[in-house]
Amino acid sequence: MKILRDLLFLAIILSNIILSAQNQQYWPEHQKEMKPWTRWWWMGSAVDKKNIREHLVEFEKAGLGGVEITPIYGAKGEEDHFLDFLSPEYLEILDFTIKTGDSLGLGVDMVLGTGWPYGGKQVSVDDAASKLVVNKIELEKGKTFEGSLLPKDEKNPVFLQAVVAFNEDGDSEIITENVKNNTELKWKAKRQNYTIYALFLGKTGQKVKRAAPGGAGFTLDHFSKNALNNYLKPFNEAFAKISEKPRAIFNDSYEVYGTDFTKDFLQQFEKRRGYNLVEHLDKLLLKEDDEIGNRVKSDFREMISDILLEEFDNPWTGWANKNGMKSRLQAHGSPGNLIDLYAAADIPECETFGSMPFDIPGFRRDAANIRKGDADPVMLKFSSSAGHVAGRPLISSESFTWLREHFKTALSQTKPEAEELLLNGVNHMFLHGSTYSPEHAGWPGWKFYASVNFSPKNTIWEDAPGLFSYLTNVQSMLQEGKADNENLVYWPIYDIWNSYYDANLFVQLKIHSLEEWLTHTSFYKLSTNLMQNGYGIDFISDRFIEQAKVVNGKLELPGGTFSSLIIPEAKFIPLKTMQKLVALKEAGANIIFEAKPESVPGFKDYELANQKLKKLNEKITISADVKSNLKSSNINPETLVKSGLKYIRRADEDGKIYFLVNHTSRSIDEFIPLNSEEKAALILDPLNQNVGVAETKISENKLLVKLQIKPGQSLLVKTAESFDAPAWNYFETAGDAIVLENWSLSFENGGPELPKPNELSELKSWTKIDEIAANFSGTGIYETTFKNPDESVEYWKLDLGDVRESAQVWLNDKYVGRYWSVPFELVLKDLKEGENKLTVKVTNLAANRLRAKEMRGEEWKTFYEINMVNKDYEKFNATKWDPMPSGLVSPVKLIPLKTLK
Repeated sequence: MKILRDLLFLAIILSNIILSAQNQQYWPEHQKEMKPWTRWWWMGSAVDKKNIREHLVEFEKAGLGGVEITPIYGAKGEEDHFLDFLSPEYLEILDFTIKTGDSLGLGVDMVLGTGWPYGGKQVSVDDAASKLVVNKIELEKGKTFEGSLLPKDEKNPVFLQAVVAFNEDGDSEIITENVKNNTELKWKAKRQNYTIYALFLGKTGQKVKRAAPGGAGFTLDHFSKNALNNYLKPFNEAFAKISEKPRAIFNDSYEVYGTDFTKDFLQQFEKRRGYNLVEHLDKLLLKEDDEIGNRVKSDFREMISDILLEEFDNPWTGWANKNGMKSRLQAHGSPGNLIDLYAAADIPECETFGSMPFDIPGFRRDAANIRKGDADPVMLKFSSSAGHVAGRPLISSESFTWLREHFKTALSQTKPEAEELLLNGVNHMFLHGSTYSPEHAGWPGWKFYASVNFSPKNTIWEDAPGLFSYLTNVQSMLQEGKADNENLVYWPIYDIWNSYYDANLFVQLKIHSLEEWLTHTSFYKLSTNLMQNGYGIDFISDRFIEQAKVVNGKLELPGGTFSSLIIPEAKFIPLKTMQKLVALKEAGANIIFEAKPESVPGFKDYELANQKLKKLNEKITISADVKSNLKSSNINPETLVKSGLKYIRRADEDGKIYFLVNHTSRSIDEFIPLNSEEKAALILDPLNQNVGVAETKISENKLLVKLQIKPGQSLLVKTAESFDAPAWNYFETAGDAIVLENWSLSFENGGPELPKPNELSELKSWTKIDEIAANFSGTGIYETTFKNPDESVEYWKLDLGDVRESAQVWLNDKYVGRYWSVPFELVLKDLKEGENKLTVKVTNLAANRLRAKEMRGEEWKTFYEINMVNKDYEKFNATKWDPMPSGLVSPVKLIPLKTLK
């Protein structure tokens, strides 16, 4: 009998090995860029080789693919360990980090500076961020102005560029040559009243925010290639001294404030826009909504966009590539065309900030712990669209900034937020972030404000490998093939540029103020409507329209082909763009106009251009119902969205790849239609890498796939003509739930001290046991034994209920898996006859231990600059917190299942 049992056991092991190998063949081999990376804060750059290596080893073991080094301000008392940015000691550590990362299979990116935005001690006043400064002087007829033109309120240096006088009729006279000693003017208003404008190049005075030692200084002029080249000189010298270079250089979101001018702005403006801006300065500065004033403002804003792209972003990427590196760029916040700016980088990067709501039962979003989020799908798509039209295979994201209050973010709360990014084109996620903290810093170690802190010091690190594995599995599939959005939507940025906008000379397109520039527009409303109705879309700019050509009736761009280009209702469109659109349409492309544009933007010869636009308008037809037009062109939406599922789709040589997510409050158990011509579907579960061939059928030329997805769950579906894999298991409940009772609870891996073991007749938060348990953050071990309720049942669902906050499960001392996301359910197979032992290790958040530490008066917030603030940027104070529920806090149930054949 023993021999038979041993043979049976061996057969089960071999079967599992074979099944695992079959499953693995459908997952791409995990490369470092498929794994999530993390922003790695180097506080004061007080780093050493021993701790660097220990951090990197921990990162690799947990499943990260790389780090992005961002040096910032340091911790007080560590000054002797600070390393000046780009000093020989710093470069030695940087070289060591890159080599060590490479030996572990980890990539290393770095910010090309410290803190943000770009700047530092190498930035001279001449190369510092500049602004337009105007001194306005009213001069009555017959009066003479004699004196200094310098503006009285300006504290920073200014440099005269031009002086112009406007009479009451609006006629201009440039009188710069009358200026003596660069600032002194003597000039008489002879025939009329005059307004004199003295135009200066000023300096914003902005300095690097959160700078690290050796990194303080002026913010760089982002509109000057010469300033950029000067800024890069220390990096040319530094990189020549190290043997390995980073994979990529990174540029954070555009937080360069108040800058709208550069040294050769007037000369470049005349070259690009075709007229002298000085002669129309009165219109540029007009503080009322005026057609001509708005047109001049439009030219000014377009000029800013052009030089940011051509004087900074493009040469910056060119420099990186010349030096064997990639570039990674966050374009949001800039005053330019986001699509073009994102596309200037090898890896466009978006960002989320705060917390979004979800209807998932059991998903907690406590008002006291969150900031309102801004992960708007349309905003996120600017970066991925740029990548898709430009042919950039990787789209990254700064993820989880201010997701929750410090020490209060559960892994389960990261999952739907991450999924929103993945669903909108991100496939190379960066966590925000991880703080380098040496061993001697103790607990909780060094901490950067605004980030979740994915660190071995944080309790969530215990089960973070579950999150990292999930993201890796999804990203590995979302890096396969190509994006498969059929439709392009034109972004009419000239409607922004050619508007009054409270007389602002430039409009910063920030993610935190979408209502100012995005959500009220026809473009936003159309794009949102199309996405909600199942259409895959990407956005396109005027520059990329110029690159488009028609091949076999499709629009071909550097990044792929598209079936349609939709022009939303737009008041302004450049004549050159309209000419190209008409040419594309005449060449057979499906160009859909929601309305006819009213005018060209800008000032130069606009009336003549409008006459040409009017003739072009005669060649187009209007389609107020865009969806009907798409249908008539046989461009069909994914009707799966009617079920409530969200999706993103890619295409490879075999068929389609779908990432499907259920963020609704209801379970989905039905046949889901896919726009795929293939006959078979493979289901892949990114949580556990289970794989199986789906039950399918064909209806009206659509592939229908049987799916079971609970709220909070997701699946990958791959289509092809056939698959060589086992059938996917579908389950249904086969009886009543059984509550598991009488648990023992002990503790490990935490502090400030381990609570005593307890026997529990019912499950409740361990914080209710005693004060020691209320203060404890770490892992609790729950154990119970139970008899097999029905030995004829092969599969059982284990419902762990409300888990605070993540769990690992063993059945009869055999590891089952890690469970860190809603719903906290798993399938158990083959319970033993008679008694069974269930072990559940639950890890809570670090908040309770941190609260206890502060209530004891133990100070840990010893950082320079902002030190530590809460989610509302107020002084951080954990003593005001209540203990957070911890452990298994609701009944655990065992539910019989049966498979559906």
